[in-house]
Amino acid sequence: MSNKVTTRFAPSPTGFMHIGNLRTALYSYLLSKSQGGNFILRIEDTDQERLVEGAVDVILDTLKSTGIEYDEGPAKDGGHGPYIQSERLPIYKEYAEKLIADGHAYYCFCSKERLDSLKDENGIGGYDGFCRDKNYTAEDAARHKAEGGNVVIRQKMPTEGKTAYVDVVYGEVEIDNTELRDQILIKDDGYPTYNFCHIVDDYLMGVTHVVRGNEYLTSTPKYCLLYDAFGWDRPTYVHLPLLMGKDDEGKVSKLSKRHGAVSFHDLVNDGYLPEAIVNYIALLGWCPKDTNEEFFTMDELKANFSIEGLSKSPAVFDYEKLKWFNSEYIKKLPEDVYAEKAMPILDGICESYINTKKLAALLHTRISYFNEIKDMIGFVTSRLPMDGDLYTNKKNKTNPENCKEVLVDCLPILEAVENWDNDTLFAVLKEYAASKEKKAGAVMWAIRVAVGRQAITPGGATELMEVFGKEESIGRIKQAIEELN
Repeated sequence: MSNKVTTRFAPSPTGFMHIGNLRTALYSYLLSKSQGGNFILRIEDTDQERLVEGAVDVILDTLKSTGIEYDEGPAKDGGHGPYIQSERLPIYKEYAEKLIADGHAYYCFCSKERLDSLKDENGIGGYDGFCRDKNYTAEDAARHKAEGGNVVIRQKMPTEGKTAYVDVVYGEVEIDNTELRDQILIKDDGYPTYNFCHIVDDYLMGVTHVVRGNEYLTSTPKYCLLYDAFGWDRPTYVHLPLLMGKDDEGKVSKLSKRHGAVSFHDLVNDGYLPEAIVNYIALLGWCPKDTNEEFFTMDELKANFSIEGLSKSPAVFDYEKLKWFNSEYIKKLPEDVYAEKAMPILDGICESYINTKKLAALLHTRISYFNEIKDMIGFVTSRLPMDGDLYTNKKNKTNPENCKEVLVDCLPILEAVENWDNDTLFAVLKEYAASKEKKAGAVMWAIRVAVGRQAITPGGATELMEVFGKEESIGRIKQAIEELN
């Protein structure tokens, strides 16, 4: 096995990429790149029934969007291809037959009916080794298959002793061999199982470190036995902590769709930035050793990542924390980049008289994700029903009565304004406040409530009036006066 650290990401093309899979890809990538190593992408499509059309493109697009660049993989052969398992079937057949020749595997002819009979009423049951000592040959298998029989190749597991290995994160893991069943290596359709083909591929592709979720902790002894049967060196195993989600009641359980968007695709569609998602996911189970910094570019993650920083404790995917991360990334976006994302949303739901450029600018530092814009501008797209108590403000000493006075006074003044922009409107209202010996804040409060029709708005009175334009602003003030009457 090469001394060069080589990792791989081997997803199944069964749909959008789950956050847990993306974290595995990211950690595997960072482990290799932090050591100047090699990162391989391999598509594990041997479970033909679960394949989803277009899913490979989703995988490739996701890796590209997140900045995870593979050194070898589809369309990038580094000498170990092909990198799609369904194109490697002869390789698996060759190595399975080697195991049979060496006494570590055997042909099994058991029918589906017989296998089903071994299960209890809950559908649980393991293979009983019925064909283990039959010593069927390749010719027997071909004849049985030709007659319509079921033929698989099974691994011959040890029936006594223990199998152990050392995981970098969790330490030594051991299993009693009596708990192991003779697992299938090659299925009746000629396709290998994951349990077999990933071992062959990892060895042939020179993978030195296997990074995956800790749900494989107790399965790995079976894989170790395959390495041992072939006489190959085992790789270094790095099992990642479980990824949990938190529901609305604060209860924590394994991350799933009930917790919200759990695929990279869903998060991006909601308006989360790929770089923010990657930054946040990097901290779900890993902590940098020499800094308290939370914000990292991909290059900074490569420079800071180490296996020692991985935790064995479950990590909780917290949407509120992700929102905070994303809001900080949005704030740092250049105006033109921000506008490219915000303007299509605003232009799609706002009337033509709305100054969407001004509105976008007001929202720039106030949103957590781009789809939140839709929730934040309901007061813009319609005149919301309003409680007159909103006019009451202790700080500015306002109430419905004195706010009505301000609105009645300011209506003709505003109707006379020609240059309808924030600076002009602010100067006009400030001049009115001074002439009436009123606090400018009290005047602005009355106008903002009348125009915005809700307690909290992005922007003050004159900024909102610039967003609404003259006709709509005047119309809202008139409506407010009628309501106060």
